[in-house]
Amino acid sequence: MPDAAVSGSAPAKLNLSLAVLERRADGFHGIESLMVGVSLADTLHLRRSANPGIQLSVRFAGPLADRRAHLLAFDVPADATNLVVRAVTMLAAEAGIDPALEIEVVKEIPPGAGLGGGSSDAAAALRAAATLWQLDWPGERLAAIGGRLGSDIPWFFAGGPAIATGRGELIKPVSPLGPLAAVIAMPAVGLSTPAVYQACRPDASRAGAAARLAAALAAGDLAAALPLMHNALEAPARSLCPAVNRLLTDIGRAGGLAPRLTGSGSACFTLCRTLREAQSIAARLTALADAGQPRWPVVAAVQVIERG
Repeated sequence: MPDAAVSGSAPAKLNLSLAVLERRADGFHGIESLMVGVSLADTLHLRRSANPGIQLSVRFAGPLADRRAHLLAFDVPADATNLVVRAVTMLAAEAGIDPALEIEVVKEIPPGAGLGGGSSDAAAALRAAATLWQLDWPGERLAAIGGRLGSDIPWFFAGGPAIATGRGELIKPVSPLGPLAAVIAMPAVGLSTPAVYQACRPDASRAGAAARLAAALAAGDLAAALPLMHNALEAPARSLCPAVNRLLTDIGRAGGLAPRLTGSGSACFTLCRTLREAQSIAARLTALADAGQPRWPVVAAVQVIERG
């Protein structure tokens, strides 16, 4: 009996390194990035429907449940422009299926953050829809569909830490990096990915740094790893968004080591050896306030996912 409903988790990602190597002839930037998944995640519920088409609803939970916490959360589209709908529509077309689905996305990953929430949701939707429709397709085929929609989506099929190259669609898994945690924080403003990339200066000399960073972390040598955690988009993000400057400073003052921007921002993070250490830093960040209001509306202590 075919399943009537399927649920899936869509984890956020962190760019532990992000080198922008060149501007490509196709208009994209060539990158090299070591990425990991974390325990902060959205949840998707897909159900068969009696009505044709795809009906999407979006609900906010966790730090996004309070409308005062993050106004950008409510900019997530619940129509055909959402990556989830576009991905499932493309899968249905390739499989020759007339879709009749209800999809609910429970959002905990802030949008406009550089945490890959939209891309992760699309990847989770592709997996769940393939299961619901009993498509025995390998992950590589689903990842290729996702790659036609967004450069980040194929990474979410890696199943663990991996280095992304090309425009982000070429994925090379790496050895487990060992137990790590992180603190993620975000200001009350997002950043435009195209604007950040436009202001970035490519640097081909950074090629190979992601593999060295992965090796250092796999060896448990956090001291050697921290100097390799470079994000080429951090300088333009700081210039475009002064709140990123303030947030990185506050993370350092709260005890975070070598805090960095993730993706094109505006979320920032610091790596920790243990979840307990991350929770202590997160508590200090959460306690910061201006005029009685939290200075940073989204602060989370998370576990780095070693294997998907």
